[in-house]
Formats: sequence, C-alpha cells, structure tokens
Amino acid sequence: MIPPEKDRLLRFFHAAVKAVDPARLVASALRVDGDTVVLDAAGIRAAVPLSSLRKIHLVGAGKAGRAMGEAALAALGERVAGGVIAVPRGAEGPSGPVRFAAAGHPVPDIYSLAAAREILSLLERAGKGDLAVALVSGGGSAMLSAPAAGITVEEKAETFRLLLRAGADIASFNAVRKHLSEVKGGLLARAARPATVWALLLSDVPGDDPSVIASGPFSPDPTTYADAIGVLERYGIFYAVPSAVRRRLADGAAGNLPETPKPDDPAFLGMTSALVGTNRTAMDAAALRMAREQDAGSTAIVLLPGFLRGEARECAHSFCGRLRKAAEALSPGDAVALIAGGETTVNVRGGGKGGRNQEFALAAAVELAGEGAMAVLTAGTDGIDGPTDAAGAYADGTTAARAAALGLDPVAHLENNDAYPFFEALGDLVVTGTTGTNVADLAIGWARKD
Repeated sequence: MIPPEKDRLLRFFHAAVKAVDPARLVASALRVDGDTVVLDAAGIRAAVPLSSLRKIHLVGAGKAGRAMGEAALAALGERVAGGVIAVPRGAEGPSGPVRFAAAGHPVPDIYSLAAAREILSLLERAGKGDLAVALVSGGGSAMLSAPAAGITVEEKAETFRLLLRAGADIASFNAVRKHLSEVKGGLLARAARPATVWALLLSDVPGDDPSVIASGPFSPDPTTYADAIGVLERYGIFYAVPSAVRRRLADGAAGNLPETPKPDDPAFLGMTSALVGTNRTAMDAAALRMAREQDAGSTAIVLLPGFLRGEARECAHSFCGRLRKAAEALSPGDAVALIAGGETTVNVRGGGKGGRNQEFALAAAVELAGEGAMAVLTAGTDGIDGPTDAAGAYADGTTAARAAALGLDPVAHLENNDAYPFFEALGDLVVTGTTGTNVADLAIGWARKD
C-alpha cells in the first residue's frame, strides 16, 4: 500500500504534468479563424490572412515535438504543405505531409545532423508569402545538431559529453552549442528569411528565455565566442575538448568568423515567438491541485520558481532546510507544501546509476532521516531522469531506516552517485514513462506539524 504522503505528492506531480500537455497547449495557441491563421498565447498575438499565404511549413525539434506537431497539424489541416520535426526515438514516423524524424538525445548523433540539415534546407527554400510554424521544446538542442564548418559530429558530441560529465547547466551548454552550429543561436531564423516565422516554445529553462530554449534556433543570441570559451574554462575542460573546437572558438573570438545574429539582425523582422508553456505552468497546476485537496487539512502553499539550480545534493539540503523551517512555524495540525521548479546538475564523482532528481531525493533522504511527517518528491516532467527509466524518486523521514533494514547506506550511495538502485530496492522510484512534454523538473515537499 502506498503511504498517504507519497500518494499525495504523486497526485500533485501528475496534475503538474497534465497541465503542460503539449497538444493541449498548442491547440489553445494556434487556430484558423475564418480566413485567418491566428497565433494567440501568453499575451502574444499574430495573424496572417490565408489568402496571402503561399505555403505553411511545420518545423521544429524537442521532446514534445510529436505532440506539438500533431496538434499543429490538427489546427491547420490541409493547409500544411509539409515539414520536418526532430523527435525522440520511438516517436518518429510520418503524419500526413509532415515527417517526424528520430534524433539523438542527450548526445547528438548522425540522425540529429540529418534532421538539422533537412530543416535548414526547407527553410532556405521558403520564400515571401510562406509561413513557417516552428515548434520548439526542451531537448531540441541535441536533436538539431549540424556542426559548423571544420567540426565533425564526433568532435561536437565529445565536447558535450565533457560538459555533461562536468555538471554544466543548460545556459552554459547552449553558449557553447550555438557557436559550434549551423542552426542554433538564431541561424534558422536567418535561413528562413523572407518567410514569416512563428515560433511556439515549450520552455524547460530557468527564466524562460527564448534564446536558451533548445539553444534558440529562432531567437537572437546574446552570447559570444568569448562566452563559449569562458564556459569551457570555468568547467576546467577547455584543453580536454577536441582541438578543432578550441580552434573554431578562438577564431571566432578573434573576429575571424561571423557571430550569431543579435537582436537588431534583419533575420528577426518576420519573427514572432510565443511561450505556450513553462515550468511555472506546471508549478501553478500542482498548487491548484493542492488547494483543492480535502484530506490534507489547512495547508500553506509556497512556490519557489527557479529554486532548483546548482549541485543537486546542495540544493536538496537547502530545500529540506526551507521545508523544516516552514513546518516549525505551523500551528499543530496544519501542513505546508513547497513547490520548487528548475533544473539542478550533478558533478559525477562515482560510477553509480541515477539522475539529478534521484540524487536530489537521495540527499533529501539523508537530510530528513528520523523526521516526522515530512516528505519530498522530485522528478522530471519529461519522465526521464539521467540514463534511467525513472523520472525521479520519493523520500521521507523513514527512508534511511527502511534502507538500513535492507543493508543499504544512503550516504555511500550518494557518494557513488548511485541513487537508482537505492530507490529501486525501496520501491520509491517515480516511474511515469516518457510523458511527451518537458518543462524541466519539480520538487514537491510536504510537512505537517503534529
């Protein structure tokens, strides 16, 4: 039988994921209204008369690509002339005039290259009077990967493996990616000109900056070659990356290569970008579900947008401290819930199996050991946490004791970055399967004062 605290947190998490269903979000943002195609989302509105359009193309990439693409097809119908959208393996295949192409993630592969080149070619052929609807979600950075001249697929992939192992955050990843690419950092917007481009964005990044989502293929790039070099130096891998990568970044920083397009570039004259869903969308849905719960009694709800950042175990320590402090201020019988959003990192030191959410939950288990009515669930909204089949994990004040009864040491597992087998043995992995969406991670904490 599932403990009531775990069941409660699972309900909250599932409500959050449901709220960022990409098909529903795109369907509410994109429609044909009489003789007009309309984009209307998050205060952004654009409209184009059908009579003025030659062709409509669908392009894009990301973990939510299939659901977003099918919803756009349903909204626009036979008016879509064709398109290519890069999606995770298992979601590929044709749908009407659109091809959903499998591509690598989290490390780009030759299929990421093929998808990027195909989309680039389609956009370069688009002309005045065409509308390109770009559907972009988290994961698109890896799924659209066309290395810049002088860089091989293998060299680019090795660079990203080193960044991943070093625990680089998404903004750091993207600063490097944009300057080793033919398509990122606004370069697809440049390729599409003079066509009209509408970018519908499902954000998985802190702050929801369009230039960071999937490395901003349709957005101005505020970063430079010098910034990319700074990232590699900060993580201590500048001399570990392939020499061709170092050479390209140095040439760019010296002014020998053109920079990515900035906000005043003519490439963005025909661009409209709209956020259709964000991490905050999911947080608000979890909070609404909490507010409607009847069995939890009086519950204070605290939202912590962007709280999940930095090293996972350190963030878990801070989160549990906030939860404990909030619980101490309660009246007897009352409860408090914390909902945090964002994305942590893990500096891999051991050889174990897990992901950033499982690592966070394992660190929380150590923090909460012996505590009373306190529990934490942390999981990725995409249903994927590291190279595992779990989205995350659940921990409470009994986790450490239950583990000890099985001969498991949470501290030892944490030091070996080995959270998956720990929680698997306890039955406390959160396994949802691939959700088809991606707005980063949620950590939900709950405590009651007896």
